[in-house]
Amino acid sequence: MTDTAPVSPESTEAPRAAADRGGPGGLGLVVVNYGSSALLRRNLAAAAALGPHVRVVVVDNHSTDAERAAVTALAAERGWDLVALPDNRGFGAASNAGFARARELGCATFCCLNPDASATPEVLEELRRASLADPLAVLAPRIVDSSGTTVFAGSTLGLRDGRTGARHSPTRSRGPVEDWLTGACLVVSAEMADRLGGYDEGYFLYWEDVDLSHRALAAGGSLVVRSDLVAVHDEGGTQGEREGDAKSDLYYRYNCRNRLVFAARNLSRRQLLGWLLRTPWVSWEILLRGGRRQLVHSPRPLLAAVRGSLEGAGIALVALVRGPSSQPVGGRRTPLRR
Repeated sequence: MTDTAPVSPESTEAPRAAADRGGPGGLGLVVVNYGSSALLRRNLAAAAALGPHVRVVVVDNHSTDAERAAVTALAAERGWDLVALPDNRGFGAASNAGFARARELGCATFCCLNPDASATPEVLEELRRASLADPLAVLAPRIVDSSGTTVFAGSTLGLRDGRTGARHSPTRSRGPVEDWLTGACLVVSAEMADRLGGYDEGYFLYWEDVDLSHRALAAGGSLVVRSDLVAVHDEGGTQGEREGDAKSDLYYRYNCRNRLVFAARNLSRRQLLGWLLRTPWVSWEILLRGGRRQLVHSPRPLLAAVRGSLEGAGIALVALVRGPSSQPVGGRRTPLRR
């Protein structure tokens, strides 16, 4: 476990982007926006000055002209760099565009942060220092919700069936598991981003962070959860208004789909076939993350899960014929550094 005392940057700096931010050793704080300008104002804009080494890059996946105007005005007000994409290219493509802009600004490391998440200047500074000290490490803080309950301290992927779960609770997967870090607040150096080619843009939404974590390990890197550093994330804030524990239709569709996309990209034929055969049960478990009551009110969540599962199955079947697109996952557990 890495245990380094946080270093506090100056907190009296005015809330604007200073001309000398970024530069050698700077951190590019990349925030992907899609119809979430209200969340940006509530979280990122309301935060204290982020320190002299942080350059904020907001990447706007176009939703509406009104939202584009709101984000543009907010970025100008706060001194953020804005990358305005002409359409919605998904999380991975938008993040990669943000990395490219941060690199142009001279940043040596990048931090992905959700619009519904926040991190203090002290946490960002310590993550920046840790990334510079170990460029091949992908890092994440411990994440809590607004009540202080831990919602992320490391996650696992079952290599036998494709189930995901929290590392601090027993996994339901049998057999070997591999660790992964959430993209809600994730730090990767420019060197490692180059080695990986950034996020895989074929996922569109969800599972990009699982894929990035897997490829980082395969490339000789490490995954580090800094449990001494805390970020706040109220999960689901970008999914709009929902009832109870219910998730968005996009959540069900792309989690069911991209589980099999990951398998098609990274597993052997034998592993991929095992994931494919277990799809009905795992997709049902994904659907039940939103509770059973949602199914009483509308069939849409079920239809979204079925649609995503069928889309993923089509991609998996092609991969079964052609073979995996990268090296298969090993059969041992890769330890997560803490």
